[in-house]
Amino acid sequence: MKFIQVEDLCKVYGKGENQVTALDHVSFHVDKGEFVAIIGPSGSGKSTLLHILGGVDIPSGGKVYVDGNDVYAQNSEQLAVFRRRQVGLVYQFYNLIPVLNVTENITLPVLMDGREVNQERLREILSVLGLNGRENHLPNQLSGGQQQRVSIGRALINAPSVVLADEPTGNLDSKNSQEIVELLKISNRKYGQTLIVITHDENIALQADRILAIEDGRIIRDEVIRR
Repeated sequence: MKFIQVEDLCKVYGKGENQVTALDHVSFHVDKGEFVAIIGPSGSGKSTLLHILGGVDIPSGGKVYVDGNDVYAQNSEQLAVFRRRQVGLVYQFYNLIPVLNVTENITLPVLMDGREVNQERLREILSVLGLNGRENHLPNQLSGGQQQRVSIGRALINAPSVVLADEPTGNLDSKNSQEIVELLKISNRKYGQTLIVITHDENIALQADRILAIEDGRIIRDEVIRR
């Protein structure tokens, strides 16, 4: 089932001599529950693509459909709801709020959405992420790997249909990197979430169901690793 459909997607920054084409007529689809790795050199358009899929950046042209809905046909309020409820974003830099503890950082998206926290889901996420006993710790009391676990918990708390991770292991050593990838794979399998990960790490990419390679804003390779 085509859960994400990208059609002729373009993104251009600047004008005239300063114009830069970040995405150049990109088209592909991602099935529901699929784990896709996006690889490519720096400046190839990977992060731009991820941000457009997540409703964070507006395309210059083309279409993005998620679960049959045209993402950019929505007004700004509808787009904000889409970002909060359907997309979980994990970044290389953890972006945790320094004065909030682990539980508060994880539940922030729910509270900002004006909804009650699903305590059962929170307990499950804390357990799966190995954060039991650290609920009241502040970010500066956690290791880098633990902070990234918190950022994953924050991305998962709203039970999003899509998890987008932009170099989620870029600041971690190999042991922590593999642990983070395993946690993302668990969310992919356990919750049936569609997972798209940008990575420079070939070992991580080879754990995906499929690899998309991007260069100069275009997809140059679309390879199925496993079905």
